Amino acid sequence: MSDDDTNTTDAPTRRDYIKYGSAVVGGGLLAGCAGQSGSETESTTTGTGTATDGTSAGTDTDVDTTTADDGSYSVSMAPMGEVEFESVPQDVFTILGHHADMLLALGHSDAINAMHAPGYHESLYRKFLTHLDGVSVDWEGLYSSWPPPKEKLYDLDSDVHIADPAKVATAEGWDDGDITEIRENVGPWFGNTFSGTHKEPPAGWGDQYEYYTLWEIFGNVARVFRERERYGALSAIHDSMLQTIEAKRPPESERPSAALVLFSTSDEKAWGYKMNHPGYYAAHTRPMGVTDALGEAVGEGYGEDGRNIQLDYELLLEADPDVLLVLGPMTAYHDLGEIRTKLEEDEIASEVTAVKEGNVYAQGARRQGPILTLFQTEMTAKQLYPDQFGEWPGYVDGEPYPEIPAEEQLFDRDRVADIVNGEV
Repeated sequence: MSDDDTNTTDAPTRRDYIKYGSAVVGGGLLAGCAGQSGSETESTTTGTGTATDGTSAGTDTDVDTTTADDGSYSVSMAPMGEVEFESVPQDVFTILGHHADMLLALGHSDAINAMHAPGYHESLYRKFLTHLDGVSVDWEGLYSSWPPPKEKLYDLDSDVHIADPAKVATAEGWDDGDITEIRENVGPWFGNTFSGTHKEPPAGWGDQYEYYTLWEIFGNVARVFRERERYGALSAIHDSMLQTIEAKRPPESERPSAALVLFSTSDEKAWGYKMNHPGYYAAHTRPMGVTDALGEAVGEGYGEDGRNIQLDYELLLEADPDVLLVLGPMTAYHDLGEIRTKLEEDEIASEVTAVKEGNVYAQGARRQGPILTLFQTEMTAKQLYPDQFGEWPGYVDGEPYPEIPAEEQLFDRDRVADIVNGEV
């Protein structure tokens, strides 16, 4: 920071109506002893352990929320620890899509003042929200928040930063002192990002870090915004869909192999991602129980933190998935038709079973919150198991998520729309 920037640290004062509770440990970081989001079948561990997520979202309880006589309340989640609020936040800073999705699902999308790549996320979410009557987003003009300049956070003056402070601490120019400064002078942090792949948190954060499922994080964010009823209703829909999928999946011996991939829009690079890895990045693929073709081909050395690999056509052919799930085409930045043509015209890629049999399908994104997960789980079930869940109609580039016959839908669109619109 330049000398001129120091003036921005003196003007704002700590907000009167939102403040931190709990004790501060070394370096200004809060100890994280986060409660669970109710009765869950999912297990978590702290630090860099190897937790294994189940598939049930569970039910909501008050275990991590306490309310004082004066109406203030606190919510606990790692890595922040216990965070105290005196009213529901009205102006909200976000970075990653899973947190923005949670605000959308809770009916607080209009409170968002920043998010990473807002145009990208708006182009993606509009494809799905067309099926939720009365639900829409207007994110394109928001400030793109990664990496977040500290001065901009002062300028935005948010009531709360729904972002993981351990993630922000990895941005250039940030250290633990900056994290504490923003917490004290602007507004608290409340987010969890490394649960996406159970990646090791940065140095200094491991002792207070805990991995959660998507729905556990969502449950805690719902407590911040006093929206436990919305959370509980959406959680029940998600649970019901997972129960249906588990009951109707074919036997393991009859399931296809699959690969989840992303192709670069600017060069020949491509990446493969684990489909059965713990964390919310795989929340829509892990319940399918398919063989991860790339995982079988590569074995234990499957990329950084066991979560992704650099991909080429030779490795894709060695893996030879029956189904190829391609991330990105449901945004405005990838074209599924072009991807298919390129695969079909390549001497090596054209020999991959999924390419030969026309089983190359569009996916959305891995950084998913509850709304995207509902649609992506339904989509993936149909792409992998058409005999059990109805044939996937296919995705047309630039068009919305396709129409699904009512009798083949795995969740009730009208019910979800009512919940988001506050008719719980």
